[in-house]
Amino acid sequence: MSTPVNACQPLIAAVDVCYHDHGATAAAIVFENWADEHASEQHLCHIPQVAEYQPGQFYRRELPCVLAVLQQLPQQPSMIVIDGHVWLRPGEPGLGWHLHEATGIPVIGVAKTSFDQSPHAAHVFRGESLKPLFVTAIGMDQQEAARHIESMHGAFRLPTLLKLVDHLCRSGAPSDNPPP
Repeated sequence: MSTPVNACQPLIAAVDVCYHDHGATAAAIVFENWADEHASEQHLCHIPQVAEYQPGQFYRRELPCVLAVLQQLPQQPSMIVIDGHVWLRPGEPGLGWHLHEATGIPVIGVAKTSFDQSPHAAHVFRGESLKPLFVTAIGMDQQEAARHIESMHGAFRLPTLLKLVDHLCRSGAPSDNPPP
């Protein structure tokens, strides 16, 4: 399912997780340039058991799934993009902060919904959408992170490759209602 890439080229990984009755499916795609339309690699990881959701502690559920799929990559990425927040509020870490702490890799959080209005996040408007994406970052400048997300391929609010990783984790999830 993966295509090898040049081991010297810095890589960007985008990750997402889909939960279901039988655990979770984590997906990662890898690409080389922010404006790329296609991923050079795709990876799926099925996690049979996940922690229960705890309000304000979402990272405890999602972080192990993200780390599991990142372990499948043949090369460590230079940047990770997550579907979520790096910072929930100024000084209050979210999933992306915990991921950065675990890996040391810069993380960009791209959330489709705000957390407490997200005044600290960069609001990125793409396409003709009147709804922003809420971008936070650690390990790099937040405005630079916002410019990267703004420059990604696609004419709509959500960049093409972020749609792809979302679709990949959802379509790779085992069916909760297998046929008899």
